[in-house]
Amino acid sequence: MNCKLQVNCARLVICCVALAWAAGLALAAETYSLSQSAGAPPAELPAALRDVVAADGLEVKGAGGVLCDIWLRKEVPLAAGATQELGVTFGQIAEGTLIGVMRIGTDTTDYRNQKVKAGLYTLRYAWAPVDGNHQGIAPQRDFALLSPVAEDSDPATIPREVALKRSAKTTGTKHPSVWSLWPGDDSASAPALKYQDDSQSWLLTFRLALAGGAKLPVGLVVWGHAPEA
Repeated sequence: MNCKLQVNCARLVICCVALAWAAGLALAAETYSLSQSAGAPPAELPAALRDVVAADGLEVKGAGGVLCDIWLRKEVPLAAGATQELGVTFGQIAEGTLIGVMRIGTDTTDYRNQKVKAGLYTLRYAWAPVDGNHQGIAPQRDFALLSPVAEDSDPATIPREVALKRSAKTTGTKHPSVWSLWPGDDSASAPALKYQDDSQSWLLTFRLALAGGAKLPVGLVVWGHAPEA
């Protein structure tokens, strides 16, 4: 390869990288806002789920319309015993526990950058496994699994493997739809939405009501992807 061709190739690579970087910035620059009352849960939500979620929801909206509405569970049951698993933040909740319902308003992507269609879904708590395929995806192992309500209409806690299998119906692949959970702000009394520069993600923070009256500060990444996604 002659010098002139090498220079042209180098310029092409630089241009491609610059375009990709600019595209990433454009996506990250999307601004979202939070409304603390999105109205009652949808009428099409099965009665068993409607009975356990709050009457008022949280709505996240962007320039293109509503990204999602979330109705949190009124009272999240506690695990028989809090786990001591390394990297788990919310060990007082058992895997497979329903924590809320989410309505996706417009087609989007989850934390793994998998496509998620607009629709009505459940959110169940789970941990990322400790293996080479999941290292570095988030500072903690806590995630919410998104499953179609049509596949998951009973609020009872279910085994981890069942939750994973149902969530895979969301993506149409072998991998479940995962949404990263972060420690919330213990000093905040109201839900909030903030942009995280380091991870280029939007974090919705709220207090999750636990059985016994405790309020657990939790953050849910409603837009953003894992570093390797």
